[in-house]
Amino acid sequence: MTQRSSGILLPIASLPGPYGIGDFGKSAYNFVDFLEAAGQKNWQILPLGVTSFGDSPYQCLSAFAGNPYFIDLKTFIELGYLSKFEVSKASLEKESKPIDYGHLFKAKMGLLKKAYKRARINMEETLTDYLKEQGEWLHHFALYMAIKDFQSDKAWSEWDREYRNIGSPEVQAFEAACQEEMKFWVFTQYFFEMQWQRLKHYANQKGVRIIGDLPIYVAEDSADVWARPDHFKLGRDHKPLTVAGVPPDAFSDTGQLWGNPIYNWQQMKQDGYRWWIERIHHSFTRYDALRIDHFRGFEAYWEVEYGAESANLGKWVKGPGISLFKAIHKALGPLDIFAEDLGYLTPEVKQLIEATGYPGMKVLQFAFDPEVESFYLPHHITQNTVVYTGTHDNETITGWLDNIPKKEFMNVVNYLKLNYDEGLNWGMIRGAWSSTANLAIAPIQDFLDLDNSARINVPSTIGKNWTWRLEESALTPALAEKIRRLTQLYGRDR
Repeated sequence: MTQRSSGILLPIASLPGPYGIGDFGKSAYNFVDFLEAAGQKNWQILPLGVTSFGDSPYQCLSAFAGNPYFIDLKTFIELGYLSKFEVSKASLEKESKPIDYGHLFKAKMGLLKKAYKRARINMEETLTDYLKEQGEWLHHFALYMAIKDFQSDKAWSEWDREYRNIGSPEVQAFEAACQEEMKFWVFTQYFFEMQWQRLKHYANQKGVRIIGDLPIYVAEDSADVWARPDHFKLGRDHKPLTVAGVPPDAFSDTGQLWGNPIYNWQQMKQDGYRWWIERIHHSFTRYDALRIDHFRGFEAYWEVEYGAESANLGKWVKGPGISLFKAIHKALGPLDIFAEDLGYLTPEVKQLIEATGYPGMKVLQFAFDPEVESFYLPHHITQNTVVYTGTHDNETITGWLDNIPKKEFMNVVNYLKLNYDEGLNWGMIRGAWSSTANLAIAPIQDFLDLDNSARINVPSTIGKNWTWRLEESALTPALAEKIRRLTQLYGRDR
């Protein structure tokens, strides 16, 4: 990531479109065209995994599988697997803002199952070949999801006991008897991947790179934990012994209790970190560059006893350190990765990031506390850095400026010479674009001067997150031209 450039952060789910959630259809291609017109060379998205309870893309049912919600239904209409009437009857267009995940779970998944029943005979050989090509992860995922459906969609730790062990006779018998149920999930992954690769190719042809996002952890209720319990610190009952989170920080006074099971790093090291190498390799079949979330957890992670009500009483435990990244580099060669290194950074974390050579992150919303000399200020930012106005976990710039204390607000105004003629949001974007960081990114909400009603996520809360969608009419030629001029001014278009 040595070339000077910029980009826009917009999750796939937040794209406009007719089917209840952003997808790989026409609006995605329109956004790529907008990026090209705006002189942007990067589109950063959030994780593409299969979401579950809470709808967070950072708590997915598989570290490898793609979210079927993102499949464009128009493909099935064109192939004759669905009719326009059937899609219209599902009333997805009435649920388009904000995203209604409960309705999607019933309506869109119902349409996908209907499409599969009509396609399965013609696609039998194609799906069989695709399953063989993808290998172990897809077999585990398809089997897991088929059993999950059979077990009334409960978390696997609550399944009938005989199905909790992937090697049990009952699971083997289920697999033999339920090939069609498994093939449905292969079908979803085939169309997810086909449509995604087509979109990625289109973006790359337009000079736009896709930046993916890799959560450090996997969900407790996931095919990964079910299929490979030896990779995680679980008890005899397959419940986690400890779970992940972070101590009290800028986002929460009580810390964040994520609840993800902790990796058994000793076991993973014994087989040369094979699962991690496969995961990173798989990611680079989908993305041109990759942000790894919560990177400090590889040096030391915050571990909390399973069942705790908050993250306060956790402890720091050493992670795999540089040995993991040496193994990844040896297997896969140099990769375009950058590290989400926000939060509590010790000298050891900084040494690990320096040893990998990966760029770190700077977020301007963290820069202007008048009581401290912040290393997030633009004059401290180095070239090997990715600078953001804010991330998906932050307030929008407009919301943030509305809510910060007056002293902090005046510090921003004086430092960046903010004024209402330019637009306060544009002054903040200028601060990122004018920095020496090789890559500058801002969420689309910041370009549109949207308040916190357009926020993507409020950490440590459940209920209203991950539901915001962009208005199609917002992406005007005038906005693209304004972004292009700013990008040209600061040499990020070459």
